[in-house]
Amino acid sequence: QVQLVESGGGVAQPGGSLRLSCAASGMIFSLYRMGWYRQAPGKQRELVARITSGGSTNYADSVKGRFTISRENAKSTVFLQMNSLKPEDTAVYYCKADLSTNVFTTDYWGQGTQVTVSG
Repeated sequence: QVQLVESGGGVAQPGGSLRLSCAASGMIFSLYRMGWYRQAPGKQRELVARITSGGSTNYADSVKGRFTISRENAKSTVFLQMNSLKPEDTAVYYCKADLSTNVFTTDYWGQGTQVTVSG
């Protein structure tokens, strides 16, 4: 079955950096659009960044210029490099894989990893 496993979360000081990873298994990774979402306490889950199977990216306005999403298809892994972290980046970060064809649409979520920016 499909599994998405996030790692790399933790505590960082404002202005610091963290790098999140999401390792996928049980799927043809290169076909999927991959995304990072986050959910802060009391708030709705929101898109942070996405990368298509072809490598095109888009970002939430709040993270543009600070976060970078990338993928390594050979390792079935997507990354989120987070720089210049702010307290408002504190949230649980989730990895999502989705695929749409003419016949079906499917998506999968990871379990999430906590990012706390404090200090």
